[in-house]
Formats: sequence, structure tokens, C-alpha cells
Amino acid sequence: MSQPRLSYFIFEVAGGFCGIAWHGGGIRRLCLPAESGGDVRHRLLRRSPGGTPGTPATELAETVEAVERYFSGESVDFSHCRLDLSDQEPLYRRIYESVRGVGWGQTTTYGAVAKELGVGPEAAREVGQAMARNPVPLIIPCHRVLVAGGHVGGFSAPGGAATKKRMLELEGVRFDGQASPQQSLF
Repeated sequence: MSQPRLSYFIFEVAGGFCGIAWHGGGIRRLCLPAESGGDVRHRLLRRSPGGTPGTPATELAETVEAVERYFSGESVDFSHCRLDLSDQEPLYRRIYESVRGVGWGQTTTYGAVAKELGVGPEAAREVGQAMARNPVPLIIPCHRVLVAGGHVGGFSAPGGAATKKRMLELEGVRFDGQASPQQSLF
């Protein structure tokens, strides 16, 4: 029996265009805002070759709507979104599941995630690598994971750390050059 084909959909949000790709009902990729739909399409297909344009079914359409609301400044909970992370290694899947629990306006650190998983603070680098390779940013809120001391750190989405900071500020997290005033989840 053949696997369902990867489908994708590009949509406009406040600040640009996003894209979502799914495989058999589970979300495989989400691209954060870029300047054009073409840029998003290129990024989606670079990470998931062979995808074809599609129209999201009801559950996925609700996720698209939630992403649109998020970038308009509304508090959105993405915990209901069904993901397909079958192409990810087991440790990364554990990391992603942990980070999904970091809610709107909350932050944590790479080291705290490693500690919460029981893999020790030396695995903070693995957590950072998982966040850099996160296939569904926002749904797995890697932007809420900071470096030690509450500093923003890097971000692999378009706009880099500035985008991460804007997303956090959209959620009410403020930065003044010091550690984040938000409470850590862990």
C-alpha cells in the first residue's frame, strides 16, 4: 500500500506568507512568515520534496486559521494540532513533545528542557539542535526556548533572532537587555 502524498498550502498572515504541509492528516511542516508565497513554497519543497498543492481538510483548515489568528496577536493554543513526526529521531520527538507544553507567554531554556527530559544539562546542545531543525515551529513553540540567562539566542526562521523576539513580544514577553521577566515553565 502506498503512502499518502505530501500536500501543502500557502496562506497569508499579518507580516507575510506562511505554509503548511501535511501527510495523511498529520502536519509535517510549517513555515513561518516570509515575504512571498514563492519563498514559502521554496522552503517547504526544499525540506519536503515532491509535495503538491492541496486544500486543507477541516482539521488542517482550523490550524491555518489558528496560525492567522496568532500572527494577528491573538492567544492561540496549538496543542490540539495533530502532527506527523515519524521522520524525526526518537530523542527529537521527546524534545518536541516537551516543548509543546510551553504555553503562550511562557519561556524555558535549552538546559531546562534537557533536565526535564532527564538527559542532563549537557544535552542542552541536542535540545538546541532539535529546535533549529523543528519542522513545525509555532506548533512546537521553539521560539519560547531561550539560552541560559533568558537571552533570545538564535532562530532558524526568516529574520532570525529578530523574528523570535517579535513572536515572544507578541505573546507579552518583554526584553530590555536583561533576562526575560517571564516565568520559566520548568
